[in-house]
Amino acid sequence: MPLRTLADPDTMPALDSAYVIQRPALGLGPLDPAPRILLLYGSLRERSFSRLCVEEAARLLRFFGCETRIFDPSTLPLPDQHAGDDHPAVHELRELSLWSEGQVWCSPERHGQITGIMKLQIDHLPLSMGGMRPTQGRTLAVMQVSAGSQSFNSVNTLRVLGRWMRMVTIPNQSSVAKAFNEFDDAGRMKPSSYYDRIVDVMEELVRFTVLLRPHAAQLVDRYSERKEAGVRIDPTIDLSSIATAPQS
Repeated sequence: MPLRTLADPDTMPALDSAYVIQRPALGLGPLDPAPRILLLYGSLRERSFSRLCVEEAARLLRFFGCETRIFDPSTLPLPDQHAGDDHPAVHELRELSLWSEGQVWCSPERHGQITGIMKLQIDHLPLSMGGMRPTQGRTLAVMQVSAGSQSFNSVNTLRVLGRWMRMVTIPNQSSVAKAFNEFDDAGRMKPSSYYDRIVDVMEELVRFTVLLRPHAAQLVDRYSERKEAGVRIDPTIDLSSIATAPQS
């Protein structure tokens, strides 16, 4: 399966335990079962900084009580390369997206934009698939890494894509400048304000995912889709009109 194995999943040397809340979503909604988070990265380099950032994010999410899966895009074909996109990696990516309640997207910035590898993964996620919607209503956190000074081109593009995919993109985001300076030889992120921001973003993702969990179905219930599917509203159980009825 195209999944990354997370090395040292419970080791976070850059995290200061004196200031961390292990259950940041406590009181916002049901914490059981564990929130399911899919993480995507946008580079196939052996020392991929977008992947290393995603791995740090996955460790934090696990610490915060989530179940995480990191998709490996190395075997993903181009769109339409196979008839009907019938390819094991495409099937796996779509199944993982359906499995998830929230997602993390992290892309390098290349020529002022997200990479082709990042866009390739998103292009393989349809808005609708056999009556199911693999992205709609899921929470999304966006991050980017840069070789030079700090930029927000990639996270801005990822926000546009998240909105297009009908996802709930959280307000916070992470942009790591000169990423080659931020990791040690073992591929672990050094303590820094950039690492602290990733902690902030993952805390917020967990909170939004748990907060929206009880309302996920209602938040994506649309008139146009009910009409297209022929799903009529039963006036005997639709109580919304009572709340908006004029008072006599």
